[in-house]
Amino acid sequence: MNFHKALVIGFCAAALGGAGARAANIIDNWANVKAPEAPKLEDASLDAKTTALLILDFNAPICVPDKNPRCALAVDGAAKLLAAARAKGVFVAYTTGANGKSSDIAEKLKPIGSEPVILAGSDKFYGTDLDKVLKDHGIKTVVATGVASNGAVLFTATAAVRRDIAAYVAVDGMSSGSDYADQMTAWQLANSPGQAGKIKLTTADRVKFN
Repeated sequence: MNFHKALVIGFCAAALGGAGARAANIIDNWANVKAPEAPKLEDASLDAKTTALLILDFNAPICVPDKNPRCALAVDGAAKLLAAARAKGVFVAYTTGANGKSSDIAEKLKPIGSEPVILAGSDKFYGTDLDKVLKDHGIKTVVATGVASNGAVLFTATAAVRRDIAAYVAVDGMSSGSDYADQMTAWQLANSPGQAGKIKLTTADRVKFN
């Protein structure tokens, strides 16, 4: 075999080997995946009259501090936003799971007055009157907080922008069972095809209601 023929055969074998490695499914390639850069956090200056704060599924049995410190921290972030929202007359809407009740909601976040509590699955718009409730109040923007980040927060924020409602998600007001789930959710909210750039990530301290 001459040198040039050997070189071609070797190149083809290497190419095929590389293609095989690239073709491995995500489970096979799990340990080789590197996390992307963190999404950017945004400041939010929002019109109090056309903004709603969503408090999603902060059920007290889930958010026991010694059993679920991540959720307890998210309650604090959501509570900071709630205080700021109420001070400016921002519309506040709550949800619990489909089989929940308003009494389940964590003590620091209890609804008051006429603040509605909606029972729903992960997407709080699906099969509920949330869309109508928001439109009846002239809402154009929502700020989402909640549990779980990879359930209620992810699907509800996504559903909002698909209804032409601008969405912010307070990352210090959301939690799940793990860092990975929160990281995945933050990345997905910021980068999902069709909604990239439409959902903004923020924190309680970065949100101002005017």
